[in-house]
Order: sequence, then structure tokens, then C-alpha cells
Amino acid sequence: MSYLKKAIAKFNQALSTISRADERLDEIKINQGRILSSLNENKSTKNLKEYEFKVFSQWGEDGIIQHLTQSIEMKNKTFFELGVEDFFESNCRFLLMKDDWKGFVVDGSTSNIQRLKDSYFYWKHHLDAVDRFITRENVEDILAMSGFEHDLGILSIDLDGNDFHILEAIGSFSPRILICEYNAVFGGSRKITVPYQADFQRTRAHHSNLYGGASLAAITYLANKKGYSLVGTNTAGNNAFFVRDDLLNDRVEVLTAEAAYSPSNFRESRDESGNLTFIPADKRLEVIRGLPVYEVERQVIEKI
Repeated sequence: MSYLKKAIAKFNQALSTISRADERLDEIKINQGRILSSLNENKSTKNLKEYEFKVFSQWGEDGIIQHLTQSIEMKNKTFFELGVEDFFESNCRFLLMKDDWKGFVVDGSTSNIQRLKDSYFYWKHHLDAVDRFITRENVEDILAMSGFEHDLGILSIDLDGNDFHILEAIGSFSPRILICEYNAVFGGSRKITVPYQADFQRTRAHHSNLYGGASLAAITYLANKKGYSLVGTNTAGNNAFFVRDDLLNDRVEVLTAEAAYSPSNFRESRDESGNLTFIPADKRLEVIRGLPVYEVERQVIEKI
């Protein structure tokens, strides 16, 4: 028993050492991000891709978000991020830790959210996290748990499935900046999304992982109806950025979906056994050809 206690104590000590090392590394990354953000302030371009840099985001979203939050008047430093996994890699973590924003994040995995709550930074910042599978029917109730004001700073949606339908259902909050993932496989002009299914999961819907979400044109169509303008996309070709129309100024450029569309070069397609297939961008659509999609403007079911 004494040996077991000593082993457990050593294991806990090792975990503590790793956690402290992670914290020190994050401090270095955040300070590097501060420098990059400061350098971006000297740029005059309206092309969001020119502001990209990565600290905690998957691609270059950290730099774009820094630019937008510095370009748009922000009343409340609050954000919702939907579909965060464990939040270690996310759109808004840099805002949380560098600029002391308040956040409310949601993911469908209990283990992901528990890992987040066990992190060193969860208790150091104003961050709440809940494990819920988000649907059109429950999203408003979930977000109300935050206690945030209607005039939200940022809403970021990355659900790999019902993104369009969830955004459509959110009416109680009016974010100043909207970030929404789009599916570049669906092309740059068709206004289409996967039909709504409350339990939609793209890995179950089709083995390829290519069938999910909505096109950039569909997301832009909905955002325009809600009073938002598209101001750019990231280089990776998966995230679109919108600004509320009453906050538009000469530091951002309003774009059409066709002009802002970026194809995706990352290769996440899989075969029926779950192995990566590395299908290039111009071949991906054929893999899901014939599957149903919902045309959002005409409100009809079509096929890809």
C-alpha cells in the first residue's frame, strides 16, 4: 500500500510539472501573439488574410479576430463559441487569455468539457463550459445560461453539421462579430446546407467526412438577413467573418460570397474504414455527389 501511495504521489507530481510547463509555453506563445498583433496595427489593407497568425486557433483566425476586435467598436468583451472540443485549439482562447474576455463555450462531449475544466486556465479566467449536443430546439436555452447581454461581442460556430440551422435559430443575442465555419466542398455560389436533423453527425452521415455544414453562399445569405455583412474568409478556406451592419466602417470591406470564397487545401477525407484518403479539392465533390442538400433561398431539397 505504501508503494502504491508513493507511485500515485510521483504520478501527480509529474502531472503538475507538465501543467506548469504547458503554462510557461502558453505565456511565450501569448507574448509572441502580442507582438504580431502590434505589428498588424501598422497595416492598412482590408484583406483579412493579411492579418492571419496562429496562437491557439486552428489556422490564422487569432490574427483576424485581433484585427476585427480592434477595428470594430466592442461594447462587451463576451463571446460564445459553439463546437470547441476541449477549447485548447479554438477561435476565442487567445481573446480570453490575452484580452481578458468572458466566454461561454459548448461541446457535445462530456470528456472534452471535463478536460477543459481541468486545465490551468479555466479557473484563471471568466470561462463557463457546458457539455450539450446543440440543436435548433435547445440552442437558445443553452446560451441563456451564460447570463450575457443581448449585445454580444463574438459568436463563433463550428459544428461540422447543423451550423446554418443553429445560426438561424439564434435570436436572443446580437453579436457584433460573427464567425461561422463553411464547407468549401459545396462550392462558392450555391446556397446549400445539409438538411436539418437534430442528431446530425457528419461521420455518421457519410464516411468521407465531407458531407456537413453549409456553403459560404448559404451562410452569407442568412447572415445578410440577420443584419450582417461578410468581410472576409481565412486562407484555409473554412471560416467566414461577418460584422453587424450598424458597425461597418472604412477598416473593413464588404464582400460577396463569390468574391470572398476560398477553397480548402486541407485534406480530411476518409474511406469507409476511417483512413485518410487525401483527396484533392477538385475531386471531393464527386465523393458526395447525389446526397441531399437544402437550398436555403428557394427552400427546396436538391441533390449535390
